[in-house]
Amino acid sequence: MTCRKALLLIGCSAALITALYAAQRPFRVYPSMEPYDDVELPPDYTEKAEWIFARLMYPQHPRARFGRFRYGRWGDWKSGGTSWTQDYPRADRHLAQAVRRLSRVHARSVEQPINLDDGDDAFNYPWLAAGEMGDWRLTDPQIKALREWLLRGGFLALDDFWGTEEWNRFMETMIKVFPDRPIVEIEDADSLFHVVYDIDDKIQIPGQWALAQGRTYRNDGATPHWRGIFDDKGRVMVVMSFNSDMGDSWEWADDPNYPEQYSALGIRMAVNYVVYSMTH
Repeated sequence: MTCRKALLLIGCSAALITALYAAQRPFRVYPSMEPYDDVELPPDYTEKAEWIFARLMYPQHPRARFGRFRYGRWGDWKSGGTSWTQDYPRADRHLAQAVRRLSRVHARSVEQPINLDDGDDAFNYPWLAAGEMGDWRLTDPQIKALREWLLRGGFLALDDFWGTEEWNRFMETMIKVFPDRPIVEIEDADSLFHVVYDIDDKIQIPGQWALAQGRTYRNDGATPHWRGIFDDKGRVMVVMSFNSDMGDSWEWADDPNYPEQYSALGIRMAVNYVVYSMTH
């Protein structure tokens, strides 16, 4: 190889790397629906890591349970404060800490909100999580982007939707993402439940809101389900904790009033999700 060709190759490689980093959106914090705005940034929040809690941003369903912006104002989902910010960012950061402690995965201490409209930004993150799934309604371009992301190896964890009404609203979008792939109950023997922790007893994980009311569920969502969509090789692409609130089990894991049995299960399950997503 001549010196000129070598320099040209190095220049092209540098340009490609620069373009990739330029395409990755910077970290930022959005207003949350939760009644707190005082979650401090960890001192190492800019540190590079091999895994990041990427949270899916999404537009509101017109009949969303949390159809209004925090403080009662109508808001733009792209600016935060709507349903996608439920549990955010406290749950995200607590789970990142747990992944650091309970696995060998080097997790970034802060989350990354992901908007599917931001070009190829989602492809920088192989793991996405979202909650309040009875409130989402993706646009057709977002549906197309999510399908491609999943088929290329992405892992999507969906949580905190309860009963028939919320399931039906959720399915208005999900059926468009994969009209040809069934949603099935994930068998107890699936490696998703055994990749790090052996999870054989999958009890319902209630939200803090439910415990305050003296029950573990809302609507007709009394029976917990772990459902999934698989790819052609048998890999779980989408996991759904239906009739449970894993997000609260992370968010309130440090609260002595939230029962340890629920936070322990939710965190162990999530560690399995993370390691599974990186190894399957």
